[in-house]
Amino acid sequence: MGQIVIVAYKPKSGKQEALKQLMKTHIPRLKQEGLVTDRESIIMEAADGAIIEVFEWLSAEAIANAHHNKAVQQMWGEYAEVCDYVPLNTLKEAGNMFAGFVPVN
Repeated sequence: MGQIVIVAYKPKSGKQEALKQLMKTHIPRLKQEGLVTDRESIIMEAADGAIIEVFEWLSAEAIANAHHNKAVQQMWGEYAEVCDYVPLNTLKEAGNMFAGFVPVN
């Protein structure tokens, strides 16, 4: 059974465009490793520049396997160069009844 997750990426200074470019490769790379479903991801931008993504892992086992997958580890290293992961509740929009974001894709 799939697991839908929501993640927020806060770009490092001057790395906004690099993060957006990297986001274009995220799901295709996970799909190549057999870790996500065919469900299309949703990518959005918060007012402070954070990028929010909603996507579906194939299963809880796929999530666990990602932590031991060399290709995924390499990709996560690329993310570490351009952003930090932040909790959703740190985004101003998360305090609204209907959290609204600007679509990126």
